[in-house]
Amino acid sequence: MSETVRIGKAAELLRVSPDTVRRLIDTGHIKTGRSAGGQRQIDGAALARYMAEQPRPKTPAAVSESARNRFQGIVTRVVKDGVAAQVEIQAGPHRIVSLITRESADELGLKPGVIAVASVKATNVGIELPRG
Repeated sequence: MSETVRIGKAAELLRVSPDTVRRLIDTGHIKTGRSAGGQRQIDGAALARYMAEQPRPKTPAAVSESARNRFQGIVTRVVKDGVAAQVEIQAGPHRIVSLITRESADELGLKPGVIAVASVKATNVGIELPRG
């Protein structure tokens, strides 16, 4: 089973309000379950699929930002071979793809639905798990 995401965190990842997430749930666009305490929880893999299916706005080829960019998002795809792993993260409207070692992907437990941070410097993208 994939990780679960609270409504507030899903809203942050989608860059919408928690009320918008509730409407997406109520209309069947995002599936939820209940915690032992009765709170609605979103299946991380289902949220990843939903985010990956959304149209992406056109963005400029270059933006004026520093070299130390960090994008928190949700893993939508992981493809592993014997040595490397291709990891895709959807961070708001941004799809970020990183090639990392398979060992790193395994150690981080990367799979669709996991919330992670892509830190970007030049052409290198590393994957981190957020703290807290």
